[in-house]
Amino acid sequence: MTLYGVGLGPGEADLVTVRGQEVLENADVVYSPGRLSRTVALNHVDESKIGDLDFPMTKDEAKLRAAWKEAAAEIAPNARDGDVAFVTLGDPNVYSTFGHLRRTIDAFHSDVDLEIVPGVSAVTAFATAMGVEIEAGAGLSLREAASGHSPTGPDRMILFKVTDAPATHEGLVAAGYDVTYGRRLFMEQGETLVTDDPREIDERDYYTLAYAEKADLEVEQATAAFGTDESGSEEATTADTAEAIDD
Repeated sequence: MTLYGVGLGPGEADLVTVRGQEVLENADVVYSPGRLSRTVALNHVDESKIGDLDFPMTKDEAKLRAAWKEAAAEIAPNARDGDVAFVTLGDPNVYSTFGHLRRTIDAFHSDVDLEIVPGVSAVTAFATAMGVEIEAGAGLSLREAASGHSPTGPDRMILFKVTDAPATHEGLVAAGYDVTYGRRLFMEQGETLVTDDPREIDERDYYTLAYAEKADLEVEQATAAFGTDESGSEEATTADTAEAIDD
């Protein structure tokens, strides 16, 4: 018998993977850590199978540890006797609440078998919604930007938890970045918004992300385009030639 960590994707019910849907349908109990993940899960399981868990919104480590230990104590017996799913938006291993549960299960209930079912993460969903291509060979960093934090350094960054966009924007622009913000992308709950104006997205929302790219970054993307040399014959572009060599 197994505890499954199931990634639900960014929030739209039809972006749950086929594997994730199968696990949810066959699980004896499906635990949800919050209202949004519960709403998505209910598209795939009956409400009678949902087990809600209460996790306090606090930075008090003692309270958080107690909540996770209590959650693990409830889940573990059911996972020994049957199949249990713990659902989380995005992917269970990427900026996810599931990590806390997994570590607590490992520490106090190490006999419980555990399996991860990947989900569409906010990273890939965000890039798709914004039309951003992270081409082969490009560097990309994932950073957290809560409470106005403005991490800098890499040429490209996707920032999570942008809860004070104006303050974050000020720091990023000063460091030479162009920034675009996205809120509740591919989510059924709430209003989707994509903007490069932080004033349009200044209210606190945990599900706000940003894509920051150095303004002077030069990118030569490989294409199928051909130029014409001085003799009039076609020749591949530098990018095409480089890709051909790589292949």
